[in-house]
Parts: sequence; structure tokens; C-alpha cells
Amino acid sequence: MNLSEQIILLIISFIANVLSAMAGGGAGLLQLPALIILGLPFGIALATHKVASVALGLGATTCHLKQSSFDFKFASIILMTGLPGVFIGASFILKVPDHIANLSLGILTCSLGIFSAIKKDFGQQLHPKSRHLSGYIRGGMILFLIGILNGSLTSGTGLFVTLWLIYWFGLDYKTAIAYTLVLVGIFWNGVGAMTLGILGSIAWDWLPALLIGSFAGGYIGAKLSIKKDNRLIKRLFELMTISVGIHLIIRGLV
Repeated sequence: MNLSEQIILLIISFIANVLSAMAGGGAGLLQLPALIILGLPFGIALATHKVASVALGLGATTCHLKQSSFDFKFASIILMTGLPGVFIGASFILKVPDHIANLSLGILTCSLGIFSAIKKDFGQQLHPKSRHLSGYIRGGMILFLIGILNGSLTSGTGLFVTLWLIYWFGLDYKTAIAYTLVLVGIFWNGVGAMTLGILGSIAWDWLPALLIGSFAGGYIGAKLSIKKDNRLIKRLFELMTISVGIHLIIRGLV
């Protein structure tokens, strides 16, 4: 890549990751298409995007760990149930046509945004629930399925985790986004990037701009999300889910 392309990529990555860190997912909405438009094949673009998403998680973690108190038992449940799904999804994506999956996921993602918009008080207060064995098992089964989507698809699966943590475990938006950015951003995306890198290829010379933009965007987006109230974060989440959903539907139809 020449210098001007690196600068364009850095700006796109920064903007995408600021929005993603504030809403709890969706960086692939801008970042992945940019990689493809600039010339990377889908499989290489996906693997490269996954690596850059780890930098988003690191940037957000740098901010959130200063502000939030994480329940490490709860965090371990998210990791233990989600990571096997990520590995399975990433192992199969390079062999499977994705237009039907994108169309289905797009419709479902739009539905998440509409659901959140209809539920006016959804995610506004922290009311922990389902913190018992059967609750962890049932909640973990859904996280496993979301993990498969995270490993195999490109945009918006972090938004699924955010909404599920609110709906099933009773988190508010700010707390759910903090868990999503740290655990999905670093660990889920890290496993996905490693798997895709082993099975496919990563465009290492594209990564400097992506990593800088992702880390800086993740840090600033997380900082903004901590300062803003849950209602504004809820509206941004709804905007991102509907935008990501429309993007995936269009990709599935083309």
C-alpha cells in the first residue's frame, strides 16, 4: 500500500472503531468493505480485519479497566462458552458461500435494533439475573452460537453479545458494552484471527494503519461511552444494529 492508501485506511478504521466501541460492535460495517474495495480478496480481508479488531479490544480495555470492576467469574463464562464457537465458525467460513448467511444475519440484526427501540427502558439499569447454574448453561448455549457467527461472519456479532448480556443476564448498556469490547474484542476476535491466519492469509503490510486506527478508535470510543448516559448509548446501539443489518442484507442480495 502507498502512503495515501494507508492514511485513508487509518481514518476509516479510526471512525469505524470509535462508533463500534461506543455501540458495542459493528466495526466491520466500514472497515471490512474498505479492505475489499482497496483490493484485498474476501478471505484475506476477513482475517486482516479480525487481527485489527483485537487492537480495538486492547484500546477499549485500556480505558474500561480503569473505570469498571469486572466480575471475572462471569467473564470466564463468556469466554468458555463463546471461544469454542468462534473456532468452529472460523474453521468453516473460508469454505462456505456467505450470501445466504449474510442475508439471514442482516434480517436478524435489524430485528435487534427494532427490538431495542420498542423496549424503551431496555438496558437502562443494571439488574443482574440468571446468575445460577441453569442460567449460565442456557445463556452460555446462546453465546456459543453467537461465537460461531463471530468466527464465520464479518459484521455485527459483537452487537449480538451486547444485547444478549442485557436481555439474559440483566446488564445495562454500559456494562454490557464493556464486557463485549474486552472479551469479544481481544479473546474471541483473537481466536478468530489466529484460526483464519492459519487456514488462510493475513495482509501484514496493511496492518500498521489498521492497528493504529483500531486501538485509538477503541480507546476514544470507550472513553466516550463511559461519559455518556445509557439512553444515548442505547440509541447508538440501535443505529448501528439497523445499519449493519441493512449492509448485510444488501451484501446477501447482490
